[in-house]
Amino acid sequence: MIKTFIIKYAEIGTKGKNRYVFEDVLCKRLRSRLKPLGSFNVRRDYGRIYVEADSDYDYDEAVQRMSHTFGITGICPVHEVEDPTPEKIDEAVAGYFEEEYNSYDFTFKVHVRRRDKSFPVHTMDMEARLGGVLLDRFEDKGLSVNVHDPDVMVEVEIRNNAYIYSKIIPGPGGLPVGTNGRAVALLSGGIDSPVATWMIAKRGVEMQAVYFNSPPYTSERALEKVQDLGRIVSHYAGPIKLHVVNFTELQLAIYDNCPHDELTIIMKRFMFKIAERIAKEEEAECIVTGESIGQVSSQTLFSLGVIDNAVDCPVYRPCIGLDKQEIVDISEKIGTYETSIRPYEDCCTIFVAKHPVTKPTLEQITESEKKLEGIVEPILEKAMETKTFTWLR
Repeated sequence: MIKTFIIKYAEIGTKGKNRYVFEDVLCKRLRSRLKPLGSFNVRRDYGRIYVEADSDYDYDEAVQRMSHTFGITGICPVHEVEDPTPEKIDEAVAGYFEEEYNSYDFTFKVHVRRRDKSFPVHTMDMEARLGGVLLDRFEDKGLSVNVHDPDVMVEVEIRNNAYIYSKIIPGPGGLPVGTNGRAVALLSGGIDSPVATWMIAKRGVEMQAVYFNSPPYTSERALEKVQDLGRIVSHYAGPIKLHVVNFTELQLAIYDNCPHDELTIIMKRFMFKIAERIAKEEEAECIVTGESIGQVSSQTLFSLGVIDNAVDCPVYRPCIGLDKQEIVDISEKIGTYETSIRPYEDCCTIFVAKHPVTKPTLEQITESEKKLEGIVEPILEKAMETKTFTWLR
C-alpha cells in the first residue's frame, strides 16, 4: 500500500514570503481531514508538502478527502526510496512500474528533480540512465520513449530520500480555508447558494451559513435538504456552522402590511439585516449569496442595489455573472445538484408575488417599510433570540 503522498499546490506558490503561512494552514487542514482515518504525518519541506501514513488506512477515502481540500491542485501517490543511491533508484523505478502497470504498450519520459546536489549523478544523466533501465526491462512488452508528448511522465525527485511517481490525482485548487477570513452565506435549498458557498470557500474563506425557516409553509424536509447541502459543501470547506432562523412571523408581517409586488425585495432586505447581525456575532467580514444578474425579478441590478442598501457589511455574489447552466455544471461537479432539486420549497418561493417589481427604487421600498415600524422590531428580536445552530460536517 502507498504510504507517502506528495501534495502539489499552485497559487500558494505565488505568496512570496507569506507562503509558509498558507502552507501551514493547508497542513493543518490535511491533518484534520485525515485524522479519523488513522495516524498521518503531514509536513512541509522546500516547496513540497508530504503526507506520510504511519498506520493502516483506507486509501480511497484518504485520497477523496485530500482531493476535496482547497489549496491542493494534485495528489501524487509516491514510492519512497530511503538513503537513495543511483542503483537503489534504478531498482525502485523498475519495481514501481511493475506494481503500477499491468501492461506497457505506452510511451514514457523520465523527469528528474535533483534537490540534493551532492547526489553523484547529474540530472540529465540520471534521466537517461533511468530511461535505459525501463527500456531494458519493458521494451519487449511494448514500452517506448516519447520525449515530446509521452503517455506517462515518470517523475523522480531526489532529496534526502527519493520519490517516484507517475500519477497525479487532481485537487480542487484555490486557497486553504482559514487564510482569508470568515463569511456568512445565505443558504437555501436551491442550486445557486451552495455553489456560491463553495466558490467563496475555495478562496480560503471559512464559511458559516444561515437558513430562514418558515414553518408551517416550509416542511422539516426542506430544512433537512439544506442541512444535507451544507454537509456536501463541508466536505470541501470544512465544518460549517448553520444558523436556523424562524422567519414565518416576519414574512407574515411583511405580507400583511406591504405591497405584494415588493414582498421579495423587502423580505430579502430583512434577511440581509439578520445575516449581518449574525456575521457581527460570529466575527465574520461579509455576507455571501447565490444571486446571478437577471435570473429572477429580485436579481435585477435595480433590485440588488436596493437589497444591498439594507446592510453596511460587504455582500459577495460569486455567481453574479454566470448563467443558470454554468451554475448547474458546478453543482454537478461538487455533488450538490441532485440534493438541490429535491421538491421541497424554501421560504422565498412560498411568498413570491404573481407580478413582482423589477425596477424598485430605494425611496419606494423604504416608504413601504415605514408601515412595519413598531411591528417588525420585536419580531426581529424574537427571531434572533430563538435562532438555533448546528455544525455540519
